[in-house]
Amino acid sequence: MAMFNYFPNYVWNLTVSIALGSGGQIGEIMDMCQPLLEKAKNGEDAGTREFMHAWVRVADKLIGLAEEEEAEGRFFSAGEMRKRAALYYIVAERMQGQGDPERMVTYKKGLANFAQGTRQAGDKVQRFEVPYGDKVIPVLYTPAEGVEGPAPAVVYLNGLDSCKELLYWSWLPHELAKRGIATLCVDQPGTGESLRLLDLPAHYDSEKWGTPIYEWLAARDDVDAARIGITGISLGGYYAPRVCANEPRFASGAVWGANHNWAEVQQKRLKREGENPVPHYWDHVKWVFGAKDMDTFFEKAAGFCLDGQMEKIKVPFLVTHGSKDRQIALDYAHQSYDQLVNSPLRKLKIFTEREGGVEHVGADNMSFGRNYIADWFAETLGGRTGVEG
Repeated sequence: MAMFNYFPNYVWNLTVSIALGSGGQIGEIMDMCQPLLEKAKNGEDAGTREFMHAWVRVADKLIGLAEEEEAEGRFFSAGEMRKRAALYYIVAERMQGQGDPERMVTYKKGLANFAQGTRQAGDKVQRFEVPYGDKVIPVLYTPAEGVEGPAPAVVYLNGLDSCKELLYWSWLPHELAKRGIATLCVDQPGTGESLRLLDLPAHYDSEKWGTPIYEWLAARDDVDAARIGITGISLGGYYAPRVCANEPRFASGAVWGANHNWAEVQQKRLKREGENPVPHYWDHVKWVFGAKDMDTFFEKAAGFCLDGQMEKIKVPFLVTHGSKDRQIALDYAHQSYDQLVNSPLRKLKIFTEREGGVEHVGADNMSFGRNYIADWFAETLGGRTGVEG
């Protein structure tokens, strides 16, 4: 199974695949991409400003159409348009280099239209803020469906360049909800709002924010504190195990893409061994980590290794990985799994061409990853895996 390869470089194709998998319409995406094809031939860092303008132009058109629907009182239709516009704004912003003056304007339009669009469309998702020191960590909460009394829940963590809205649109929260499990999508430090609006950079010791997130979720009346799991996508494949290893109150864990030694991956990327997830990669990671130069970034990234951490995990834990991941080598999945020596139930799932999901975090087909992980949590936290029929 292949990723959607419209452009001649991986980074742009990954972005289009994210948009397609997140609910974008193929016709609108082709309208945005066709004028960019020549620009893409100049390299992954070239043409990103034009990329943003093309995607924002279609998003702006959708907002105009949504306003016409709102004037007629057709809020369900308007909400769907605003959600899709929000996706295009967020995808466009994700591709820009740090310091671009249009980046924050575009991001805020994405946030505002996600909030308004999901509300109008009747989506069962709410934004909250988890207290964290003298700041907050923004989150999106999706409740369980069909559950009487407190339900199990899963904390869902970003990767390096994702945000909680894209986590929501990975459709894992929806699959968990119908299995009777709530989801908390998190803009942890170094991602989403925490980075862009609250100046919270990334750091390796993710339990420092993982514990406050657990405690906030556990305190909800509709959540069973004894049945909270944690997962993460991409770099979340480092963060989630690290949190689970150092916060023993989590009852189960999983990773959507292993990330056992991200520090080593950075050294390989410096040598151009493996694909980057975004254009202007080194400027991006310096921003994420609050590093003034490359030396400072590598110092901050040095702690991103799970050696000595996986052994601390004493709850069921699942490691998944795509067999043809071009960003994070398959060997890292084996390293994480092999070190789960104290987990009472450990599992390794490698997605192959037989089913799909072979690319990084299933960029070619996310359906297999989200369903496998949702079933894992249903089985280990006490949800349901289906209805007989």
